[in-house]
Amino acid sequence: MKLRISLLFGIMCLCLLFASCWPGTGNESTQKKEEISVLRYDKLLSEYVRSNSFSAMQKLIMDYPQPTKILIEDVLAIGTVKDDTISQRLQKFYSDTTLTRLLRDVQTKFPNLDVVEDGLSKGFRKLKKEIPGMQVPFIYSQVSAFNESIILVDTLLGISLDKYMGEDYPLYKRFYYDYQCRSMRPERIVPDCFVFYLFSQYGMNYHDGTSLIDWMMHSGKINYVVQNLLGYADAGAMIGYSEAETKWCEVHEKEIWKYIQDSGHLYARDPMVIRFYMKPAPSVELLGEQAPGLVGTWIGTKIIASYMKKHKKLKIQDLLEMTDYSQMLEESNYLHS
Repeated sequence: MKLRISLLFGIMCLCLLFASCWPGTGNESTQKKEEISVLRYDKLLSEYVRSNSFSAMQKLIMDYPQPTKILIEDVLAIGTVKDDTISQRLQKFYSDTTLTRLLRDVQTKFPNLDVVEDGLSKGFRKLKKEIPGMQVPFIYSQVSAFNESIILVDTLLGISLDKYMGEDYPLYKRFYYDYQCRSMRPERIVPDCFVFYLFSQYGMNYHDGTSLIDWMMHSGKINYVVQNLLGYADAGAMIGYSEAETKWCEVHEKEIWKYIQDSGHLYARDPMVIRFYMKPAPSVELLGEQAPGLVGTWIGTKIIASYMKKHKKLKIQDLLEMTDYSQMLEESNYLHS
């Protein structure tokens, strides 16, 4: 089973992984005490591009077959690992002037991943306490040539460091809008990993009757869990809002909720309506003003928080498994408490 995931997702569900020690031969073992050590596959790739040696390519294919296969066949889509000329194609691809600079800049920006590893380790330790049977993914870093930010395939989770170079990174200006660059910061790596991981483990139960409230609360549920897992102060910080955006939502919270209800949007199934509230846009026109994108996720997170206040003994694992969002909304007593 394979699934490729882009950070800038609109309204999508995801699927994934488990892992441990490096599965170079296809075998897997458990990471000790959930201390995450991210394999620097990006450094190995950079070394190969610089040296263009047969031995370096063999190391990528023989020692790290799965990430190499994922990169060549799924992410870059330049052929298959069995192609006779794949090594030349891979070297030529990354020898592009822009990508050569990108590889170099990634090594400079991320000489180590200590902060990321520490955040992932602490987060997974907490998550394991909440969900004892959960398996911890094996995580590696790569340079995806501005493709997917987070890669989820079978037992692996790959982080594309080139998508987290900081919102002011010069090369981003050629390919992305300013609002997109805001999410491409190093500090978003850890929350992104947990959001996508949990989305994969507790996917959206999509059906013909799925409406806006389902999307809002499902996304809000995941964000609520990660917010508490990583210790974010509020829902806005978890999503990546600026202080001004969070303040706007807090000031207009009741008005936003009333607008959604009065407009008949709460149980709307129209993709355009759902996208309006859930898309990662720079802003949306709401209440005659410019509201932050993903406002539906923000409201959904607040509803889940209200629900949890009414159900203090509910375990996180049980919350993640719940899908009757209409019932949960009713029991949350949201904005009536």
